[in-house]
Amino acid sequence: MSGDLQQRLHARLDLAATMLGLQLTPEQLQRLAVELTPAVKALLAEQADAHAATLPVHYAVAAEAPNEEAGVHITSYAGCTTRIGTDVDLNSPAALLAERFRSSQPDVIATDVPTATYVGLTVRPRSLHAWRWWLDTLGIPAESVTLQGSGAYAVGAKDDVAVALRGDGVPELLADTSAARLMGLLAERTPT
Repeated sequence: MSGDLQQRLHARLDLAATMLGLQLTPEQLQRLAVELTPAVKALLAEQADAHAATLPVHYAVAAEAPNEEAGVHITSYAGCTTRIGTDVDLNSPAALLAERFRSSQPDVIATDVPTATYVGLTVRPRSLHAWRWWLDTLGIPAESVTLQGSGAYAVGAKDDVAVALRGDGVPELLADTSAARLMGLLAERTPT
């Protein structure tokens, strides 16, 4: 984890130095990355703790609508719609992963579980950091994300489950291209 964070920090520092026109040697950039990694790691942990401590408790009423003809069981709860195939075991890896995301991530607005090893996941991230978290969690490189209309689409995996991710409203978040590039969410432009 620290090595990965250090490498990502090095890449961001290199990009920032280039964008700001700073004349730093590769050794200076490496040293900055090594020196800053523990501080950045601590900041990320503090941010995660602060975020977890301030999450409100959501209360909601569940509405269930089995649709046996279509072979799908639909549940709506706290603004999240869940669709699961009637022939899918509720203890299957995909069903458990979808449940874990729904119960722990407020960004999730829909889950579709048609099989025991596949989840369709729709999220509405509230920030670039949240979108970056989804990409990292599902092992999706930013280059493989497709933008179309008001959504971003990609395929990743988590716990041996294929996850088709849809990020609702992500193109609007990526409108701040400088911030998105610094976070590695947009490909760097090569000078022409």
